Amino acid sequence: MRRERVVVLALDGVYPFELGIPSRILGAADGRYEVLTCSVDGGPVRTNADFGVTVEHGPEILATAGTVVIAPVAPAHLTDEVPGDVLAALALIRPGTRIVSICTGAFVLAAAGLLDGRRATTHWQVADRFRRMFPLVDLDPDVLFVDDHPFLTSAGAASGVDICLHLVRKDHGSRLANSVARRCVVPPFRDGGQAQYIEQPVPEQGAASTAATRAWILERLGEPLTLADLSGHARMSQRTFARRFHDEVGLSPGRWLIQQRVARARHLLESSDLTVDQIAGRVGFATGASLRQHLHAAIGVSPQAYRRTFQTAR
Repeated sequence: MRRERVVVLALDGVYPFELGIPSRILGAADGRYEVLTCSVDGGPVRTNADFGVTVEHGPEILATAGTVVIAPVAPAHLTDEVPGDVLAALALIRPGTRIVSICTGAFVLAAAGLLDGRRATTHWQVADRFRRMFPLVDLDPDVLFVDDHPFLTSAGAASGVDICLHLVRKDHGSRLANSVARRCVVPPFRDGGQAQYIEQPVPEQGAASTAATRAWILERLGEPLTLADLSGHARMSQRTFARRFHDEVGLSPGRWLIQQRVARARHLLESSDLTVDQIAGRVGFATGASLRQHLHAAIGVSPQAYRRTFQTAR
């Protein structure tokens, strides 16, 4: 069994909750990962809380990592230039190593020039600041995480859980990722993006939710559903339904539906021997070519390549 070393870099001002996410989530993956924590000098690290943390390792272990995680720091510690000791620590990371940031950790990668020309995300509250500081980065503040291999960036706080589950799913398949999620009592996959968590006006009192319709949709992914079908089930006008759906989920109904169909297709590719055309029919894509197009747009690979990757996971 391949056991990957994951090294978490803790910087002064680190958020304790996010610092512990990789160890908690990846540590529940049946021994697939070894998670170690280091600082830039091997010494204690000040957190943004009323306590510090003592780490067991110095920056030299970054050179041994298969994956490096940059834990987030409080906004007061963010700069457009990387401190010398942090830059020296990052220089120890081997070329091609997978590098993950949680929340404001993306500022560290961007300040080091590692995200120039790449798509990335960070917490929505600091998105405008990020854009001003790093105009060469293609920032998407509406999503929970971005996988632009070998760099993966995630949004605020709990999105660290989402991106760590994504690592497990990508490395070892949905079955193990779902098992890890159950052990940690978290959802294996959150719908929508961080747009649904952005401060918005309070909905009108008594306003109906689209949650029941979303559950209804998931039972009928193989059917040719239209916006009229969805709004009719929710007993709303199409315009009201589309607006309320976006407010609750952060995506349009059509984009969300495609996302769910792709997710179901990935599960069937991993867990069944159905042909691509058969899977396309079961999840609501008109043809196998349509499934190929949407899967490639979502994760950058063909159904056959995806299935080969996870055959051992089955």
